[in-house]
Amino acid sequence: MLIALIARDRPGALQTRLDTRAAHLAYIAETGVVVQAGPLLDAEGQMCGSLVILEVADRAAAEAWAGNDPYARAGLFREVELIEWKKVIG
Repeated sequence: MLIALIARDRPGALQTRLDTRAAHLAYIAETGVVVQAGPLLDAEGQMCGSLVILEVADRAAAEAWAGNDPYARAGLFREVELIEWKKVIG
């Protein structure tokens, strides 16, 4: 199953994102469930959130992945939404 993780950073948390970025990218590489990913950008082009497409067995696996993401553990996110997603193009 594909799950879209859409996360919005807490206001003023760019430094937390920058400080945790290497651990987040390593987590993505280690877990092997991320199909696509990238930061959301604000009007100034600064990173302000994340879009991650996960390929997992079920919603519980997506929730576990999201909870163990170094970004989440660092308290970066204001909100996180997990939505089942169907790939149609690409």
